[in-house]
Amino acid sequence: MVGGFWRLLGVVVGILIFLDQFVSSLSDDDRLKDPNYSSFMFDATSAPPRSHYDYIIVGGGTAGCPLAATLSEKASVLLLERGGSPYGNANITDLAAFGKALADLSPSSPAQQFVSEDGVISARARVLGGGSCLNAGFYSRAPPHYVGAAGWDGGLVNESYRWVERMVAFQPPMKEWQSAVKDGLLEVGVHPFNGFTYDHLQGTKVGGTIFDGDMRRHTAADLLKYANQKKLKVLLHASVQKILFRRKGKKKPLAYGVVFTDALGKRHKAYLKHGPKTEIIISAGALGSPTLLMLSGIGPMGQLKAQNITVVLDQPFVGQGMSDNPMNAVFVPSPSPVEVSLIQVVGVTRYGSFIEAASGELFSAGLPVGDFSKFSTEASKHILESAEPAALSGGFILEKTLGPVSTGELRLKSKDPSENPSVTFNYFEDPEDLRRCVEGMEVIEKVIESKAFSTFRYDYLPVPVLLQITANAPVNLRPKHENVSTSLEQFCKDTVMTIWHYHGGCQIEKVVDSQYRVIGVDALRVIDGSTFKHSPGTNPQATVMMLGRYMGVKILQERRQKSFRK
Repeated sequence: MVGGFWRLLGVVVGILIFLDQFVSSLSDDDRLKDPNYSSFMFDATSAPPRSHYDYIIVGGGTAGCPLAATLSEKASVLLLERGGSPYGNANITDLAAFGKALADLSPSSPAQQFVSEDGVISARARVLGGGSCLNAGFYSRAPPHYVGAAGWDGGLVNESYRWVERMVAFQPPMKEWQSAVKDGLLEVGVHPFNGFTYDHLQGTKVGGTIFDGDMRRHTAADLLKYANQKKLKVLLHASVQKILFRRKGKKKPLAYGVVFTDALGKRHKAYLKHGPKTEIIISAGALGSPTLLMLSGIGPMGQLKAQNITVVLDQPFVGQGMSDNPMNAVFVPSPSPVEVSLIQVVGVTRYGSFIEAASGELFSAGLPVGDFSKFSTEASKHILESAEPAALSGGFILEKTLGPVSTGELRLKSKDPSENPSVTFNYFEDPEDLRRCVEGMEVIEKVIESKAFSTFRYDYLPVPVLLQITANAPVNLRPKHENVSTSLEQFCKDTVMTIWHYHGGCQIEKVVDSQYRVIGVDALRVIDGSTFKHSPGTNPQATVMMLGRYMGVKILQERRQKSFRK
């Protein structure tokens, strides 16, 4: 009897291993191709006036796509995305075109620019796949202590990461510039070397990327390949105006539908099916999710009344706790040719700062070449005689601050959901953030001056000159000061930029509970980076995609339990 059990167990394990290898082999071939979603992805103009689903997800971004794919395994799902498709858009898919989508200011752009009240220029995604369509592609998991603090199931977290990675994560090619940065980090003491890994580890490592070997981007939208196409409908250019609530006979307001408009301005309504196992889930990002809650009547009463919005629930924490990890960078012009590369190497320092780099002509176009002559006649002569300004090559070495500790707020400016809210991040308001930036910049200075990096540095451009050149570039709209080359504190404040890792506004334990249910109402959750108190590790996209899968599995488990009880 016992022997029979073990033989059966061996057969089961063998089948599971075979299936895992089979799925992996399929993804190795199929994940490199643009998917065909024609059976379930449509423009919102084709939507009926009314429709009914088990789950309605607002926001087809980094969390919304894996969430929709997972829920469609067992239930009918409507995914509403205000932007268009990333497929066929070379400005999104091609690494060589990085930045063009962010620079596109047209109404149809996949990026909607906004400027924070701090004077930092930023952007929010407006495309299926969300921020994974616009970012620099770095893929790295959250550290174990982050997972523990979030109260997540570690086993399911790792399983969910692997589910994501089978489709969108790759090992990057290490060429000269990135290798020099890696060796420079090790030379100046950012130890140990952890090799290639998705894990977040102190020291220097080569992380993952969502760009494949042909330098083509893969995004959260690719995770919809996992979906049950018969159960999922994706509507593009669907702008959700508000969530509908009813209270009759209920202790708490109950979410039961959404109102959205298509590209022609026509209004549509989507409702939840009747029953206890249906929900609306907001996955509209750190700006979109708190904004939609407020437009729907959940938020600080004073703000809602100021916009003539009917108050469903006075919730003062909506829009609070907004944070953006400060990024500061130094441009290093190179006497040697450099490859086009985005983030591949990271130095995770013990100071609470992360050192990364990007290179190539993508980052030289806006360089203020004329500024060289202000600092060194010898430098100007050597550089400008060796290369035309337009052909000047080089790259950035940057640092991102852990956390951050500083927080701000988001406030409505109008009742128009397409208009950006007012956002304040209060960069460096807490001195701990400034300390981390300064110590990170000191590491960057040492890397630039290291022997390993010497091939990519002009001898006639010392670090103070590089700092001044960078500070003179139009990196933000903040006031400038003269002492940036002698005060790293001032350099951090004057040259702060976004790395698009902003979060908060619907924080866990304040706006949502541990299962991401909106506190004080029924049948409504928020699942995305707006629930984070701190950014997870060096880049949040891996964890946001993981969270979409993780919570999809959790919700389906709840659904099965409700069915059993019934």
